[in-house]
Amino acid sequence: MSDPQVELTVLSARPAPPCNAPVEIEALDTRQYARMRFVARCPDPGGWRHDFVVRARVSAVVAVTSAPLRAGEVLGDEHITLERRDVTIMNDAIGTPADALGQTSRRSLRAGEVLRSSQLSSPVMVKRGDQVLMVARHEGIEVSMAGEALDAGARGAVVRVRNVGSGQVVRMRVAGAGTVEPVETPAGISRP
Repeated sequence: MSDPQVELTVLSARPAPPCNAPVEIEALDTRQYARMRFVARCPDPGGWRHDFVVRARVSAVVAVTSAPLRAGEVLGDEHITLERRDVTIMNDAIGTPADALGQTSRRSLRAGEVLRSSQLSSPVMVKRGDQVLMVARHEGIEVSMAGEALDAGARGAVVRVRNVGSGQVVRMRVAGAGTVEPVETPAGISRP
C-alpha cells in the first residue's frame, strides 16, 4: 500500500476532569481498526480512569482490477490499476501492480475490486513428472543439469527433484517455468 491516510474518531468520549500530571493512555484492544479500546488515566493522587473507543478509517493507494477477471485468469498490466480505497478491514490488500502481475485469480473478480493476496495464487511453473533444468551459479560460472520434478510448485516453492544423471533426490526452489535452483546457497554463491 502506498500513501496511507488514517482518520481517527473517538466514539465514547466524555469530558475528563483536570489532571496536573500528563495523562497516561494505554491500548486495551487494537486488533480491529474499526473498534479499538483505550484507557486514559490521571496519575494524580485521587486521579481518574476513563475507557474510550476509537474508530480508525484507513485509506491507501492499492491495486484494483480494471476489468472483470475469470477464476484462474493470469493478471497482466491491462488488468490492474491503482486507486485510493478504504482498506480498514483489509489486512492483505496489494499495494503495487508488480505484486499481482503473473498471479492467477482464485475466483472471479469484478472490475474495480481491490486485489488481495488471499484472492490470488502463483501459477504452477513446475509439475510433477516435468523435466526441469537444475541451475546453480557462482562467480560467473553456471552449472546446469537435467532433473525430474517429483512435486509441483509455483515460483519460490520448494520441490523435490531427482537428478537424472545421479538419481539423487534434492530439494530445489522453483525459479521459473521448468527451472529450479538450490534451496541452500553456500556463502558467496549468487542466485540466477
